[in-house]
Amino acid sequence: MKTLDANKTATFDVDAQYTFTPECPDELPVEGGTEIVEALNEQATLASIRVGSKDAHSPQAVWIASEEKPMYSKVKGENVDIAWNQHAVPGTKGFELIAGLPKPADYDFFIWKGVELDMHPYGACYHDIANKMSTGVIEYLKVKGIETVIVGGLATDYCVKTTALQLRQAGFNVIVNLEACRGISEDTVEVAIDEMRTVGIKIVNKTEELRG
Repeated sequence: MKTLDANKTATFDVDAQYTFTPECPDELPVEGGTEIVEALNEQATLASIRVGSKDAHSPQAVWIASEEKPMYSKVKGENVDIAWNQHAVPGTKGFELIAGLPKPADYDFFIWKGVELDMHPYGACYHDIANKMSTGVIEYLKVKGIETVIVGGLATDYCVKTTALQLRQAGFNVIVNLEACRGISEDTVEVAIDEMRTVGIKIVNKTEELRG
């Protein structure tokens, strides 16, 4: 792999929150979710910019699953698609970044997404599903002269994938580091990897591969 120019490289920690780990079993736990911190921190040493994101959801959001509206059932609305367990509510443990990561204010740029009750975006580059309402991160990275973005976080097959695709669509060279990610299921992770590779996103298995 070509040696990265740190001055033109950023890393993106996507939704590395307890809500997506076994620490919050009633939310959206991803097996091994707490194990990504070392890889996220290590890949950040290869870049000049570190950005991050968090889900920030109200307990009154329209997409929250219930007995009448179980997980994965369709939800009507322009910026929602399916029902999910309540998760990432500000003020709860699930909302917090996993221990060992910087605090949000210590990142160079940080995004909170899904604040509106009727919006549940997956990618961190846009507030809406149609990719029209920018969160500002793409513009920020371009102003800083960033050409390559290394992506990690939770979960590989949803928010990581969508964020990577958005960055690629915006013209960045995108690398997804699987050591710094965990996914919900092997099948959907495999599909996500194929989808990302199809548009030119590079997939690496270990952080060491990023060193060239």
